[in-house]
Amino acid sequence: MKVAMTGANGFVGSELKKTFTDFVTIERNDSEDEILEKLENVDAVFNLAGAPIIKRWSESYKKVLLSSRIQSTKKLVNAINKSQVKHFISTSAIGAYPDSVRSDESYEGYGDDFLGSLTKQWEEEANRCNKPTSIVRFGVILGENGGALAQMLTPFKLGLGGTIGNGQMMMSWIDIEDLVRIYSHLIQNNLTGVFNATAPQIISNYEFTKALGSVLGRPTVLPLPVFVLKLLFGEGASVLTGSKEVYPKALLESDFSFHYGDIKESLKHLLK
Repeated sequence: MKVAMTGANGFVGSELKKTFTDFVTIERNDSEDEILEKLENVDAVFNLAGAPIIKRWSESYKKVLLSSRIQSTKKLVNAINKSQVKHFISTSAIGAYPDSVRSDESYEGYGDDFLGSLTKQWEEEANRCNKPTSIVRFGVILGENGGALAQMLTPFKLGLGGTIGNGQMMMSWIDIEDLVRIYSHLIQNNLTGVFNATAPQIISNYEFTKALGSVLGRPTVLPLPVFVLKLLFGEGASVLTGSKEVYPKALLESDFSFHYGDIKESLKHLLK
């Protein structure tokens, strides 16, 4: 199987390339015609493009977040619609859901904040595709070589890790190995629609902190005050302080089996 990827050099793209070894990379500045040429003999397209979300959200950076996802997806979809591609898998995020609401794919609507608006527009562009289309809403991705876990390792290894605030916000997470397997599962079973890429076990920030400290054998006694994150990231701190309780109902109903559904087992596997 031959695949094409946007965002191929990012954390998720780099992991997907280990499994999908016959691939072509679509660059950010490729024109629609250049993309169409690259899609020749391609079976599936993975749309992973997007500027980093964990940054300070100035009004100008919000525009970057929007354009890097929505405009790039629009151009990509225009090319796919003219191609012989058999399956399109586009990225989204569990930021689509409101905070502190138990949610799965049956939840109708989006959160009423910036992330909710961003994901709504992003998914609308992806759904303009006239090929079989899947939208994968990423939870917090855990992997040693990137994502949230990689950023946390240094302070935790130094014994400086701790909860965010009181640690009560819920965290919907996914092991990178299971995330890669989800892509294979969707293609092999010709599945379309929205899929939450989150492990069935939803944990609090406190539970995650204690699990990571236990696996590393380090203390976790220094909480990070929420106001510090707000000083650093402004509105963008909501990515770290929000409480998302999101379940992978659609994947479970499609008989997907998580290899790493327990947070401690996932961390042991990733940090072995």
